[in-house]
Amino acid sequence: MESFAASSWRLQAKKYEDVRVQFPDWPALKPKTPYGSLPVLEYKGQTYGQSQAIAFFLAREFGLAGKTNADGLRIQEVCALVEDLIVLLAKARFEKDEAKKAELQKENKEKVPTMLGYFEKHLTTNGKKGFFVGAAVTLADLAVFDITETVINEIGADSLAKFPLVTLMRKNVAAQSNVKAYLAKRKSMPF
Repeated sequence: MESFAASSWRLQAKKYEDVRVQFPDWPALKPKTPYGSLPVLEYKGQTYGQSQAIAFFLAREFGLAGKTNADGLRIQEVCALVEDLIVLLAKARFEKDEAKKAELQKENKEKVPTMLGYFEKHLTTNGKKGFFVGAAVTLADLAVFDITETVINEIGADSLAKFPLVTLMRKNVAAQSNVKAYLAKRKSMPF
């Protein structure tokens, strides 16, 4: 598996295999996963599930978990906010009833800025450097970068206009050479 390791302002790439599961293949693969769900990490002959557990393991493994327990707490706090935002967006995205879907999308246009405001506040608390912890990319920055891609796609390109530090954080993450290389070749998947 590839992840990234922070070294000051540079992320160093690690080799990994990015396996995407297509829906027709899922029924046969599902029983082979630890919990009947994705993602799955295979590491040193063991298989692990649960996205947060995998993310925090890789963050610790590759230097993206901060330097102190307080750093780790802030990173996990931000990642929990990301999970809350994912739930909001997913409810609207996957709602089948069109009337209810429209209602949820309208609610999200009101709720998402509140969530983005929480991110902006944490970035301010860290000294307006464009990072959630210290002066280097951590799991928190990567998680918010990722979910704000979805926000832009689901709600609109102007959804970050009132959040200059979130925008700066996104620029800091995207400027990492290995992130830039990954973004240029990543496989497209909806939501």
